[in-house]
Amino acid sequence: MGIGQGIGLVVFVVCLYISWQIREVLLLIFTAVVLATALNRLVRLFQRFRIKRGIAIFLSVSLLLLLIAGFFILVMPPLLEQLQELVKIAPEGLERLRSWTSWFQNIIPEQLVQDLRNLEGLTQQIQSLIYRLFGNFLTLFSNSLGIILNVLVVLILTIMLLASPAAYRQGFTLLFPSSYRHRVEEILQQCEVGLGGWMTGTLFNMMIIAVLNGIALLILQVPLALVNGVLSGILTFIPNIGPTLSTIPPILLALLDSPGKAVAVLVVYIIIQQIESNILTPLIMKREVSLLPAVTLASQLIFATFFGFLGLFLALPLLVITQVWIKELLVKDVLNKR
Repeated sequence: MGIGQGIGLVVFVVCLYISWQIREVLLLIFTAVVLATALNRLVRLFQRFRIKRGIAIFLSVSLLLLLIAGFFILVMPPLLEQLQELVKIAPEGLERLRSWTSWFQNIIPEQLVQDLRNLEGLTQQIQSLIYRLFGNFLTLFSNSLGIILNVLVVLILTIMLLASPAAYRQGFTLLFPSSYRHRVEEILQQCEVGLGGWMTGTLFNMMIIAVLNGIALLILQVPLALVNGVLSGILTFIPNIGPTLSTIPPILLALLDSPGKAVAVLVVYIIIQQIESNILTPLIMKREVSLLPAVTLASQLIFATFFGFLGLFLALPLLVITQVWIKELLVKDVLNKR
């Protein structure tokens, strides 16, 4: 190995170390990039009506802030009220589940008792998990100042990226050899298309899931239908894991009435999730952002392990970008090159 190669290797290792140390900052920057990509579509829509880009950016950001403010003003007060009620009655639902399990043990063959005891242990683990989740929820609010600052940083970065996206894209392409910069521009364009398609499909699915689940819980007369409907829509942002977690609170609440209602809630949630995954997602998502379920789940586990909750939250857009770069750079330009 020559001196130049040795220096290059040292620089590469140092860059990796620095990137790891500032990984949370990099994730916030990536969040701003995703948000800017989504808002840029709205900006371009305004520009079609011959509105100047500066005014279009102002209108797009204002619309986003109005939607957020409207959510907090109209939805958050009843949502927090129902969430506090959920915290109070969730242990009662878990106790009802435990007593129902004990009753069920008395009418089944002896060889299945051990399995049900394991199930009872599982309910205790679920109860512990719920307490921890609500504890983390309270901790989250206690650290609200840091969250607000992070949101402001992301918003400022988003506006900066929207103001002159070409300049930032050009600066990124300068990191590559001059002979490959045109190709990098093409890959970045595909990344933008992929992120835009993913964002549109995800927001649409979140809204549909929240509405359908909320209506279904109202029909079944399950308490706290609003909070559980909104919760299911928000957790849809996290595929595989999110929809599964969203079924736990309404099932516990339904158990307060009867096991049959809990089974009905589970069936309804499964049906709605099947409609979302097999009908809505294929219709909305573009082929460029179609991801294999096993790859999606694996990416969530990997990003959550390395980057925590924010990594889990951003696992899908990170996977979309990674997929485009692997497909275009590694497969097409390296492996398939003749």
